[in-house]
Amino acid sequence: MSSYFDEHDCEPTDPEEQYRQNALLELARSLMQGLDVDFGSLDVSEWDQRLPPPAAKSEVRNLPLVVISPQQADKGLKCPVCLLEFEEQETVREMPCKHLFHSSCILPWLGKTNSCPLCRLELPTDNPDYEEFKKDKVRKHTHTH
Repeated sequence: MSSYFDEHDCEPTDPEEQYRQNALLELARSLMQGLDVDFGSLDVSEWDQRLPPPAAKSEVRNLPLVVISPQQADKGLKCPVCLLEFEEQETVREMPCKHLFHSSCILPWLGKTNSCPLCRLELPTDNPDYEEFKKDKVRKHTHTH
């Protein structure tokens, strides 16, 4: 059986690290040999354990642009991501939940996951498996209540 470092064509930085990596690799191999599980396919139910996919590109493109009013600026309204105060007449993005963000703050976020960073309201995604998972989750929730 080859070691972790042989398999990955690299050298350990210290002998103790090599021992830990080899022990973990051996444990993983033992588990995979002992279990009759196909680790190659992802079950849709595993979405509960993972970060949701990015928001749909069309949804992100269509987020309304809002101009900060003098009243909003006077209240010291801040972007929840960078915590900088919005300035009067500044153009920001409005999520469907009505939370406001700088474009430079919310666009990278929505490129990684589909929810509002504050309230977790989800936007639709371009991922059909995830959208089906959300529908199943709603159906299960309505059957239990």
